[in-house]
Amino acid sequence: MMRIDELLATIRPLHREDLERWVQEAWVSALDEGGTLHFSDMECARVRLICTLRYDWEVEEESVPIILSLLDQLYETRRELNALAAAVARQSSEVREAILRAMQTRDDPAGD
Repeated sequence: MMRIDELLATIRPLHREDLERWVQEAWVSALDEGGTLHFSDMECARVRLICTLRYDWEVEEESVPIILSLLDQLYETRRELNALAAAVARQSSEVREAILRAMQTRDDPAGD
């Protein structure tokens, strides 16, 4: 966990007012401990991403929540696919082959 002051010192272009607004708008999650905001490593990475979008790429503020939502969906889909791949890997070779055949049939509209 990183305190807000540490995060502000680590990411130079970041302004306290911006970060507090991002927390308020739920773009970033923080844990409030005794009036001091603390950020997990994942949330620190998210802050860096938002800084890149806003400060470097000059993405309009109204677009940021849309981008974050799409990225969240993408990461969730990736987690689900990894879980599915792990579950398939635990199955017998016959089950894995049947799954692969079903996927190939799905990709081939003619069924060939």
